[in-house]
Amino acid sequence: MADDPYKVLGVKKDATADEIRSAYRKLAKKYHPDLNPGDKAAEEKFKAVSLANDILSDAEKRARYDRGEIDAAGAERAPQGGWRQHAGAGAGPADFGGFEDIFANMFEQRAHGPARGQDERYAVKAGFLEAVNGGAKRITLPDGQSLDVKIPPGTADGDVLRLRGRGQPGRNGGPAGDALIEIHVTSHKLFRREGRNIHLELPISLKEAVLGAKVTVPTPAGDVVMTVKPHTESGTELRLRGRGVPAHGHHHAGDLHVKLRLMAGPADAALEEFLRGWDQPGFDPRAGLSSY
Repeated sequence: MADDPYKVLGVKKDATADEIRSAYRKLAKKYHPDLNPGDKAAEEKFKAVSLANDILSDAEKRARYDRGEIDAAGAERAPQGGWRQHAGAGAGPADFGGFEDIFANMFEQRAHGPARGQDERYAVKAGFLEAVNGGAKRITLPDGQSLDVKIPPGTADGDVLRLRGRGQPGRNGGPAGDALIEIHVTSHKLFRREGRNIHLELPISLKEAVLGAKVTVPTPAGDVVMTVKPHTESGTELRLRGRGVPAHGHHHAGDLHVKLRLMAGPADAALEEFLRGWDQPGFDPRAGLSSY
């Protein structure tokens, strides 16, 4: 029998949706099978956490659980109490003829009638560029079957994809549940994402910064050429419109923010000799810096 989902996630009965989501993500990452290979206890806890989240993250299921209409596993419960709770004082079975049997049959039909199958939860790791540009993953289900998961462009870490009808089969002719696929996006060595925009730090040489140049910039969709103007300072941020997360559905394309970082590079004798005789009167790169 499944445990109380509130206790499993460690949240109060009046927890908000954000508190439930935060508690689930923390526990799901802690007990994720990929991080605990071969640990059966962690695997069972991951399943329990996923089941609890399935109940509490769905407003309708949560309300039904709170009312006692479904149990902690999402299965239908027979109505609490009996017909006598609603009968007049002093009334007994003989006073109602066959009503007791009629009500019993009604309750039994409700308890054992068609019921939707439970949702199944899975977790999939996706590379940064797979999540940004879209891709496909294949996961193996507990029964050995495989499931192809299409990752839409712009998928963010923690997004949950719903594959309808790929969960547990329904009971007594009821519809099957869904497969809920939570996407965990890995980091990238160059890119950092903020919403629909992507940030990149691009090294440039002293010569490129002083004289200006056309430089090659990596983007999630491939390299592009960008112009660096003469006398560009280190730390300058340039924006390439539409080069961030690509447009998808009702989402517009994001931008790529490129922050320039000056790299002096190895100094040779000629550069050292030039710098010894070069001066910039009135220029102090640390002017205005003070801890007070």
